[in-house]
Amino acid sequence: MGKRFTWKRLAVGGVVFIGLVWFFGPRREGDDGVPHPDSYDTDPDPMSTTHCTQPYKSTLPLVQYALMIDAGSTGSRIHIYKFNNCGPTPDFEYEVFKMTQPGLSWYAKHGQSAEDAAKSLDELLDEAVRVVPESMRKCTPVAVKATAGLRLLPGTQSADIIHAVERRLVEVYPFKLIEEDGVVVMDGKDEGVYAWITVNYLMGTITEDAPRDAPTFAVLDLGGASTQIVFEPVFSRGEGDEEEKLEEGEHKYDLRFAGREHVLYQHSYLGYGLKQARMHVHRLVDFMDSVRTNGGTGASLGKVGNPCLAKGMEKVVEVKDERSNEARNVTMVGEDVGSFEACSRLVQLVLAKDAVCELKPCSFDGVYQPSLLTSFPSGKVLLLSYFYDRLYPLLSHTISTSTTTGSHQQSQSPITVSTIAETARDVCEGRPRWESRWGNDAEAMEELEGRPEHCLDLTFMYTLLRLGYEFEDGREVMLGKKIRDTELGWCLGATIAVVGGGALTCRV
Repeated sequence: MGKRFTWKRLAVGGVVFIGLVWFFGPRREGDDGVPHPDSYDTDPDPMSTTHCTQPYKSTLPLVQYALMIDAGSTGSRIHIYKFNNCGPTPDFEYEVFKMTQPGLSWYAKHGQSAEDAAKSLDELLDEAVRVVPESMRKCTPVAVKATAGLRLLPGTQSADIIHAVERRLVEVYPFKLIEEDGVVVMDGKDEGVYAWITVNYLMGTITEDAPRDAPTFAVLDLGGASTQIVFEPVFSRGEGDEEEKLEEGEHKYDLRFAGREHVLYQHSYLGYGLKQARMHVHRLVDFMDSVRTNGGTGASLGKVGNPCLAKGMEKVVEVKDERSNEARNVTMVGEDVGSFEACSRLVQLVLAKDAVCELKPCSFDGVYQPSLLTSFPSGKVLLLSYFYDRLYPLLSHTISTSTTTGSHQQSQSPITVSTIAETARDVCEGRPRWESRWGNDAEAMEELEGRPEHCLDLTFMYTLLRLGYEFEDGREVMLGKKIRDTELGWCLGATIAVVGGGALTCRV
């Protein structure tokens, strides 16, 4: 059953899009002509605000901070948000961001205690102590939401870490742990929907003053252990004037935001994040090698050819036997077999495109999804997280970015899905092709040389978009990391639910 939220206009100043690179001067001017700080470093008084002198309600503080910790599969990140209460609902001003590695699940996988995992968040919480004024800390809510990394842990390991984090927050730090779901493993559907809210709120497509027919962005997030897709389908009448609609099910998410109703399609694919995809491909390569060698393995016969490694690249990977759960190291090499086409065929097997589809149409792995071609034919698509991290270093010099100072708006030239395929093809061909395309780009060359699995990563991204979600090759997509100097993802959307709920309490 969908969740419903009621939030009114939260936007401060103009809408700023940051897809690839974004940098303005240290202060921005609001609609009132008064310069407003857009970062902690330019804030003249963290305990006050330049937007007003009195809160909208006398019972509210003028300034409110909130902390959200994203405990992901590869690392943990804290988002320290500053809001003001100049209006009927809190207005977001800026964010302070910090991250640390490894993620909480790493400690369980490597035989360390739940308390060790909890202590790994100290670096992030110490940053919050630095940023949040002392007098405001006991009224600053904090939440820790873990994602796919903890979802995949066996037995009680996940619950043990959750309880250890709760204890440390209460016993060591001065912030107010929110009473409901303060430290939880977040449901995948919430992860995707909160990311959709973050993007569309900051882009001004779902704020109270947005045009009623303003098209919203589809948001595709690629993490280490899972990937999410969220979009707002638009249906037209089919044959015989029969109206198409979104089928009922867990994929349907009813959202009320800023006085408007949105019916979203969402799905979180656990096990199809980038690092999980690598693991599946490596396991498949190892299995196919053992068949070719009559039961031999890379461990006993030396090196295993892997078409998802670029030609000339080599990597020692851990392969775990599904039946015995025993792990061993296998040296895999691209040599002459590295190939975008061959790698794509392996990825197609991993995506299980031919899985049984009980409710049609399906995307992959037997999951229902309305056709993007008919239900979202021209809407804008934003790719987040690993999509950005892997593609940006290789495409930053080929995508133009323009800025309109007067409206504080920046936009980027979109790329097509086929651009990802072309880039993957060049990466898989190895160093001679790299030097031909990126020889004058030291950062891109360093990225390629330092990541043997770059061929696999880009091939998986393209195949996920083209075969999995069935985007056409010519479909335009955009890469996103920040909007209004704020990290994208689910965190801001989830924090708005906390500070906008009207039930904040202070720590005694």
